[in-house]
Amino acid sequence: MAALVLVLATLWLPGTSWAAGQGALKKLDRALNAVRLTDSTTPLSVIVRTSPGQRAAVRDRLKASGGVVEAEHATLDALTIRVSPAQFDAMAADEAIASVSINSPVSAFAAPSSGGSGTDVLRETLGLTSASPTGKGIGIAILDSGITPSKDFDGRIPAFYDFVNAGGSYAGAYDDYGHGTHVAGLIGSSGAVASQYQGVAPAARLIVMKVLDGKGSGKTSDVIKALTFATVNRQALGIDVINLSLGHPIYESAATDPLVQAVEAAARAGIVVVTSAGNFGVNPATGQPGYAGVTSPGNAPSSLTAGAFEDQGTVGRGDDIPAPYSSRGPTWYDGMAKPDILADGHRLVSDGSLRSYLYKTYPAVRVDSGHLRLSGTSMAAGVASGAVALLLEASRTANGYPARPSLTPNAVKAIMQFTAFRMHDATGAAYDTLTQGAGALNAAGAIDLGRAIDTATPVGSWWLATGVSQSTTIAGETLLWAQNIVWGTNIVWGTTAIYTNQLAWTQNIVWGTDSDSDNIVWGTEYDSDNIVWGTNIVWGSIIL
Repeated sequence: MAALVLVLATLWLPGTSWAAGQGALKKLDRALNAVRLTDSTTPLSVIVRTSPGQRAAVRDRLKASGGVVEAEHATLDALTIRVSPAQFDAMAADEAIASVSINSPVSAFAAPSSGGSGTDVLRETLGLTSASPTGKGIGIAILDSGITPSKDFDGRIPAFYDFVNAGGSYAGAYDDYGHGTHVAGLIGSSGAVASQYQGVAPAARLIVMKVLDGKGSGKTSDVIKALTFATVNRQALGIDVINLSLGHPIYESAATDPLVQAVEAAARAGIVVVTSAGNFGVNPATGQPGYAGVTSPGNAPSSLTAGAFEDQGTVGRGDDIPAPYSSRGPTWYDGMAKPDILADGHRLVSDGSLRSYLYKTYPAVRVDSGHLRLSGTSMAAGVASGAVALLLEASRTANGYPARPSLTPNAVKAIMQFTAFRMHDATGAAYDTLTQGAGALNAAGAIDLGRAIDTATPVGSWWLATGVSQSTTIAGETLLWAQNIVWGTNIVWGTTAIYTNQLAWTQNIVWGTDSDSDNIVWGTEYDSDNIVWGTNIVWGSIIL
């Protein structure tokens, strides 16, 4: 396949001419560099990443200069501190400081729904039946606005931690905004209240961490604290998956973004992290599709980043289209291909709460006293997290886990991409990879492939224990899998890459790492197409 060429102005790529032209300091992110060019003296909350072992010394120096410590993130060698912009230059000159990032507000990626048929076909369109896995034995941490307990979640919320109003302490479950409950229902509602709204993984355990307030906003530092807590306590809490249906604009490279680094740490610890791509797929100035709208932490290399598609209210997949609002790649600064996949995310009905902000503020989204209809990549991420739980359960059952290991986050991501369905427009042309990623989520196909893999197979060996059909039948139509994996800036095509236990699937490899420098050998039966960014489409700065 010829290289996919998309146009993106090098002149405007953050970190290149923008930074040089404004005399920016390399250790400061884009937001802080912008503040530095003003006369502002208002103290700002920032996240400082230090060299290993230097956090305490940096903290003491900043406190001596008037800084007020708000939080420490020991596992990331970082701290959150409120400082005056007058300190920025000295901080940039401090050799023990690696980077300084704005403690950015984060928000949920859901919106009141409009348009669409309103028919609820979520489970059917994913190829799920009453015989499908249910997510039993899988723990999903939902970092969101909370959860309103109901019969749909009875006995499956083992822990609730409040990072907004209780400093991360164990607390009674609640959701004053309503977004987290909706996402939780898509992931794992049992359907006890209304069976037609059963979630993707109705038996999964839901470990909920409140990081968004009653208006759907939060702080990056609180999300980092929750991510770190989930990672450190993953075994005690039984966390296999983390769902992040939230984010903020990208202000720096993924390599220095502290939120991205917290996601990467979770992935290295063996947790599958699912993130939203963001709802910035349309240029608000022109109304036209826009590229480079992916948000942080959706730019985390090792996360499974989900954009949204519309199912048109039909079970069949031939009329699915990417949701216009779903953010397209590439990622700012790094130029990586995102999203990884698209998942159903438009006009989805799920659990709600009479007392939540969304229910009280938007009458049009109410379905009944216990359900709301929302759209967004937040919903898509929830659906994808549920599908990951089904894949993990299927694989673990087939492999006799824990006698044989669980799939790694990279292997899960590869399976999700490989079994996806490529999406086409009305003319039959495939949507580009920066719009649809590897394709649209195929939960049934991912389950089938996961069951066929022997996870105990040594690296470099064929690990299919049984054959697979490379297709899935939905609504009477047999659909071929995409059979492609988007690795960094390359699309790896072919039928054998996923059928071998590659070095790329191991837990210590960052997704998209250069294959030559890391000895990742794909074998001989594949083609690799480089995704090249061109020279003249830019719009991403308007989401900042």
